[in-house]
Amino acid sequence: MDNDEIIRRSQAACEALSADEDGLKRQVLTHAGNRWSLGIVHLLGVNGRLRHAEIGRRMEGVTQRMLTRTLRQLERDGLVLRHDFQEVPPKVEYQLSELGKQLLVHMIPLWTWVVENADGFRRARERFDAEQVP
Repeated sequence: MDNDEIIRRSQAACEALSADEDGLKRQVLTHAGNRWSLGIVHLLGVNGRLRHAEIGRRMEGVTQRMLTRTLRQLERDGLVLRHDFQEVPPKVEYQLSELGKQLLVHMIPLWTWVVENADGFRRARERFDAEQVP
């Protein structure tokens, strides 16, 4: 893809996001940059159905409140399905929806790119930091 094509595609994507009157597209896009959203999508993609507590145990550093909030937003946006077994004590499981699986598939190239370029990011940071020293 040449530079003109990259710019054309980028502009088209930005215009589509900007034309979104209720912010839906931009709000859903935040999942792609959200540590907890992507962690949950990955976890459910790898493990299938999991209970809330199990997700919390496997996601180091997430608070109960943040986990609940993130799961609700993912469910609201159709990326995660919630299964309530209507039992006492409560038993609820979560799994990826088809949309969630698609998000996971589309994130793989980005994650691969980040991993492949980590050394370049480190070198750039080192150069930048060295130039900032007074």
